[in-house]
Amino acid sequence: MNWFFLFIAILSEVLATSSLKACESFTKFWPSVLVVSGYASAFYFLSLTLRTIPMGIAYAIWSGVGVILISLIAWIVYGQRLDNAAIVGICFIVVGVAVLNLFSKTVMPA
Repeated sequence: MNWFFLFIAILSEVLATSSLKACESFTKFWPSVLVVSGYASAFYFLSLTLRTIPMGIAYAIWSGVGVILISLIAWIVYGQRLDNAAIVGICFIVVGVAVLNLFSKTVMPA
């Protein structure tokens, strides 16, 4: 269940971060509501995951997957392109998260 909470935390954070541009410095009501509620939800569900998943592992996965999803949304919704260095960096993030999950004894089964 804790991995499900982490998944919800990631999606909430991605929703909130994706809405930041649309809220135009908190001058647009509904996008601003998405930002505030998304971050509140993200931190709440992240806190639930920390009951059993080590903080460093949970945060690494949360931020790594978040970076990837935000980059995809920025490309699809806002037309923001990534250069080769950015793509390589994101690939390193994916590899890092995979190494943590596959080889680290720090990751505890939930």
